[in-house]
Amino acid sequence: MERVPFQATSAGAPYQQMARLPVVVLLDNVRSLYNVGAFFRTADAAGIEKLYLGGITGHPPQRAIAKTALGAEESVPWEHVGEPLSLLQALRERGYEIAAVETTLHAVDLYDWPVRFPVCLLFGHEVAGIRPELSALCDTHVRIPMLGVKHSLNVATAGGVAIYELLRKYRGLMR
Repeated sequence: MERVPFQATSAGAPYQQMARLPVVVLLDNVRSLYNVGAFFRTADAAGIEKLYLGGITGHPPQRAIAKTALGAEESVPWEHVGEPLSLLQALRERGYEIAAVETTLHAVDLYDWPVRFPVCLLFGHEVAGIRPELSALCDTHVRIPMLGVKHSLNVATAGGVAIYELLRKYRGLMR
């Protein structure tokens, strides 16, 4: 499938000089096709490098993905990887920081994280989280601050928060 190259629109004027955001996202065992579609939309909007869909995560063409992605599944580079362990190892060899977005005992606050670009954000199953064997390969665990009664966000919402914080940090480096 031919991919449309990234090109900032006039609404993205402060970002015109940026190439793609040096971020890839790995969704592992994300079961909701609507969440997958929402990640495509966010990936397109922020101009990330690539979206990897691992394990049981659904992939295009799927009606539910298309409904939420609104065409972004056609513009975002993506790849389905059945078993993502080797993908994470290959990304590390290419110099990517591997970051699990999940609240753990050793997680650093998203806003305090001294990210090292390029980075791979890893998101896991909506209920079970990130599989232990993938979590063990991560350089960093990142948590999104939770001030309310609930201690988690919908995975697609968490993805939007994390990706846009990385866009903000990267833009700061480019100034």
